Amino acid sequence: MTRRFTGGRLVIASHNAGKVREIGQLLAPLGAQVVSAAELGLPEPEETGASFAENAALKARAAALASGLPALADDSGLVVPALDGQPGIHSARYAKEAGGFEAAMSKLWHSLPEAVDRSAHFICALALAWPDGACDIFEGRVDGQLTWPMRGCHGFGYDPIFIPLGYNQTFGEMAPEAKHALSHRADAFGKLMASAFGK
Repeated sequence: MTRRFTGGRLVIASHNAGKVREIGQLLAPLGAQVVSAAELGLPEPEETGASFAENAALKARAAALASGLPALADDSGLVVPALDGQPGIHSARYAKEAGGFEAAMSKLWHSLPEAVDRSAHFICALALAWPDGACDIFEGRVDGQLTWPMRGCHGFGYDPIFIPLGYNQTFGEMAPEAKHALSHRADAFGKLMASAFGK
């Protein structure tokens, strides 16, 4: 059974200031006093998991054990079946090795064989961990198609080449509130809120 968060301090197990701010804004109305792993001087653990859920849990548990506070972590990325699931859990590393997300999107698109299935999906795994080692995982997903060339200047990462099913705009073309209403992160957060925060 999922343990409920009843308020107080909550560590966001991330050194990404933008991600911490976004998550903090989502959780503030629920009684969470958000503090980042960076603010507490916590090291970033190596992501050695074989799935998004394993990596999220690894990060959340490390922050909870080091801080003595409940901790929330996420791990997310783009999965392309025609590329055997790549970049998947290595989405950020794939971009870093390519020289940034723009180069990564070009590399990814031009790696696809001709006339192949262009389907793709984003996955987000959220892990809420406690200092005693308990951890609950909430996963979200959004399916869509890849497109080229890149379209839009909103969002981040692979958003400019991803069109969610049922839409004709990429995530990069959508207003932030439109994307947030249907994204993989929104899906995972909805499950987290309903189960651990009672919202």
